[in-house]
Formats: sequence, structure tokens, C-alpha cells
Amino acid sequence: MKTIDLMHGAGGAIFAELLGKTLTAYTHNNAGGIGLEALDDGAVIPINGSNIVLTTDSHVVRPLFFPGGDIGRIAVCGTANDLAMMGAKPIALTCAMIIEEGFEIPQLERIVKSMDEALGECGASIVTGDTKVLERGALDGIAINTAGIGITEKPVRDCGLKPGDVIISSGTLGDHGLAILTAREGFDLGEQIHSDVAPVWNIVENAMAAGDVHAMKDPTRGGFSNAINEMAEKSGVQVRIREEDLPVRRSVASASELLGINPLDVANEGKVIMGVAANDAEEILAAIRRSKYGQDAAIIGYVVEGSSVIMETSIGGERFIEPPIGDPVPRVC
Repeated sequence: MKTIDLMHGAGGAIFAELLGKTLTAYTHNNAGGIGLEALDDGAVIPINGSNIVLTTDSHVVRPLFFPGGDIGRIAVCGTANDLAMMGAKPIALTCAMIIEEGFEIPQLERIVKSMDEALGECGASIVTGDTKVLERGALDGIAINTAGIGITEKPVRDCGLKPGDVIISSGTLGDHGLAILTAREGFDLGEQIHSDVAPVWNIVENAMAAGDVHAMKDPTRGGFSNAINEMAEKSGVQVRIREEDLPVRRSVASASELLGINPLDVANEGKVIMGVAANDAEEILAAIRRSKYGQDAAIIGYVVEGSSVIMETSIGGERFIEPPIGDPVPRVC
């Protein structure tokens, strides 16, 4: 393939090929011993005994406003959540906006207000930024880039799963992707499906205080299927998921079946997938459920020696959970 298409931006197998062969082909990339080798949600930079975590994300959501959120809330939560996945408390964010000529200022004000509210929940601040305006027709409204820094005493990696670990989902899966799709297609489902976009630092902080968290990842592009496969592959283990324990809202499952989309393959914007020590699993689960956005948390599987991700189905069978080739719902984050 000689040109970029939408699947390259979907976070699935095709994106992984582009990432490995092209986007990380840097030779001058080891200043101070820090490079891209881990390909985690952020980079850990040790400074004078402390660990600074740095991450960045760009946001091109369509539609800009949807049930449960908007591009502004995603811009803040997406970056803050990547820091949280590394075990880092979000501290400061940057904000760069590229705005199309003719974009309505009241809409921009609404986006900024939403970002401000999300910052209040995250406990972080916007500390610097940049703004560019492109001619009409050069952009679909607005694109936002946010970078963030956080601080952690003990970084958490997505490659830390160990045989014997328990897998926890901090809540229901598929909500954001289906909310975006139904809004984009003009389906009137009332308040049945809405995005889960939310900051997850409180979930992570409570979980880490309650027990030993070995690995974390937020199931954004490519959804749960992509996230859990990446965790298993990087850790060199097999993950077994119990289908009957997966938390999926009935409305999301119904809409997914109607549209022919697997809810495990679509993005979430306020969830965490964790691998935790088995002895601490129940205490960690209880701590997550005490969090504002963790009330639907569930233990969904376990880790054994081997490779791949296996679904133990509700009828007693088994099947592979494969990472999606592309994203069935592009432009969601």
C-alpha cells in the first residue's frame, strides 16, 4: 500500500504496520537514553529521582458534539487518561487548535467551556498553546492537539502482565464508539446510548492504593480487542476472557447487533483495562467501584502462560479475540 487511507488511523493491525515500518523510523532517537522502544501510552523521563510522564494526542472527532461529550472533553480526557495509564497524576496540558475559517465562535466557546470542566475533574491545567486558522474547506471544522505531563513514583507499563494476574475492566465497553456512530448516522435513540468520555485518574489512583497493578491500557482506538491483544503480545502471555463477565450495556449490544459491529472493536474514552495481582483483585475491584466512573467495573478474565487472547464463550466454547484490522467507526477521537 503506497498511500494513507482511513484504516491507517484506526489503531488496528494496519496502523501497527505503519507505526512499525514508517512512523518510528528515527535513527537520531536516543537522547539521554530515552527513545520510542516501549511504544506505550506515554514516555517516562527520569529526572533527579522523579518520573515525569509525557504524552500527546490529536483529536478529529465527527460530529464535534455528541451524546455525552464533545471534541473539547475528549481532547482533555484523552491526554489526561494516557498519563493515568502510566500511573501518573495529570499535572499540565498544552492545547493547539487548528480552526477552519468560518467556524462559529459560540461553538468554540462551548468547546473551551467543556475543556475547562474536564480540567476541573482531572485536576490539571492548560499551561500553553497555539492557534492556527486554515482557509474554508481545508479542514472539517476544528482539530485539537493536546500534550500532557504527569508525575509518578512508580510507572506502570502495558507490558507488565504476569501469569496468574486477573483482568479488570473499569466499566462497560463500546459506549463511546456506538454513541458517535449513532449520532453520525442520525439514529434517534434518545438517551439510551451516550459516550463514556471521562477522566480516569481517580479510578487509577484508587486501584493503585488498593493493591498491585501490573499493567494498564485504555481501550480507545481499536477498542477492547486491540488493547487486550497489545497487552498480551507485549507481555508475552495468554489472556483468557470470560464472555459472560464482559460488561456491555444492553442498548450498546442491541445497536451493535443491528449495525453489524462488534462492541469490543470500537473506542472507549473513559475506561481502563488492568492486569492486577490475583490476591489483590477483589480489593482493587471494590476501590474502583467507589470511584465516580467505576461503578460498573468487573473482573473479566485472567492471565496464563502462552500467547494470544482467548474468549471463553457463554456456551462453553472458545474463540480467539483478534485485534481489528481497522476501525469500524473512524474519526471518534
